[in-house]
Amino acid sequence: MIDKTKIPGTKPSAVSRRALLKTTGTAALLAALKTSLPFGVHVAHAAAPETTKAILGYIALMDASALVIAKEKGIFAKHGMPDVEVAKQASWGATRDNLVLGSENNGIDGAHILTPMPYLISAGKVTQNNVPTPMYLLARLNLDAQAISVSNEYKDLKVTADGSALKAAFAAKRAAGKEVKIAMTFPGGTHDLWIRYWIAAAGIDPDKDISTIVVPPPQMVANMKVGNMDAFCVGEPWNEQLVNQGIGFTACTTGEIWAKHPEKALGMRAAWVDKYPNAAKALLMAVMEAQQWCEKMENKDEMSAIVGKRQWFNVPVADIVGRAKGDINYGNGRVAKSTKEYMKFWSDHASYPFKSHDAWFVTEDIRWGKFEATTDVKAMVDKVNREDLWRGAAKELSVPAADIPATTSRGKETFFDGKVFDPENPAAYLKSLSIKRVEA
Repeated sequence: MIDKTKIPGTKPSAVSRRALLKTTGTAALLAALKTSLPFGVHVAHAAAPETTKAILGYIALMDASALVIAKEKGIFAKHGMPDVEVAKQASWGATRDNLVLGSENNGIDGAHILTPMPYLISAGKVTQNNVPTPMYLLARLNLDAQAISVSNEYKDLKVTADGSALKAAFAAKRAAGKEVKIAMTFPGGTHDLWIRYWIAAAGIDPDKDISTIVVPPPQMVANMKVGNMDAFCVGEPWNEQLVNQGIGFTACTTGEIWAKHPEKALGMRAAWVDKYPNAAKALLMAVMEAQQWCEKMENKDEMSAIVGKRQWFNVPVADIVGRAKGDINYGNGRVAKSTKEYMKFWSDHASYPFKSHDAWFVTEDIRWGKFEATTDVKAMVDKVNREDLWRGAAKELSVPAADIPATTSRGKETFFDGKVFDPENPAAYLKSLSIKRVEA
């Protein structure tokens, strides 16, 4: 006989309340319900999702792990969403196009996404004919664990978070009539902003001194191998794979540029969330629970094995597990063990979408001309960032108070070069930057 209490997503009613009460009383019933629902009996009181299906896109990057784990381990089903599909996307451009379409038109409802993309898509800055598709940002998926990697051509230079040694090298290459190309994954996206910040801090203008090219994450290593680029910024496991194949080296992790920085997000079409608010909460709860699982160090081996499967990332575990645990072979003689540069899925409020962080991304996209200088940063963030939905899901999950930020701002942020971003004064931050496309 099938024990329905063990099936993820089975409602508490599957437990025979009458039988339990007859034999052992209310205490036994509550204990059984708690076993069926690890987060407690309260989950049973959540309003039923209006739909059991959603199509979520993802790119083969470690920060998509929570979506993969939520699907693989039946966590979506546990929260009443058994028909969630986690669908691989070819590129961030494809993710954008499928979000614009929506699932009703063979697209997707939401995605593991670069944090600035919901803003760029909502404003119509990166969509066909500049037609806006309203988006909501429901949660952050991770902090840290992207990296900037450089071709072996520059291996003898002391290139770290301080990339200033590349300024003369790039100038010499250009003087010889060769193009210097640096790859990122989507214009105005996180990887574009990390590498622009890094090279600008080294005195290199990303729009005048080099060429930036767009390459989908899974294609980075192959393109570096054939000499198509001098450097790139991408998430894991592609930097680790590059080093393992001896093609290039990691100059720095992005956490070395900005410690505990926000990275990917769970973005959803606003129309879907507005139509299915209970389903949106259920999705959030499942993703948050999966994030907590991914955070635990004792789960890193299993997580790496699962996401490395052919149907997900199709990447050897050896290219994943090292950096997942904070062990970094930079590939140029530097090896660091048990660092804090591993991906945070839950600790340090990793899941909560601070509005102050979104304000930085919007401000940086103003810096590089993706948004107008007159953009009202606060108004834009307030429209797209739905941290209120995150708080609702956290309450439903009985997330400990210590794991729920008191305010929507993490305060001032300090970068590796000493620059400070005050979310209350983005203009002052822009004014402090020497290389930019905007007058502030």
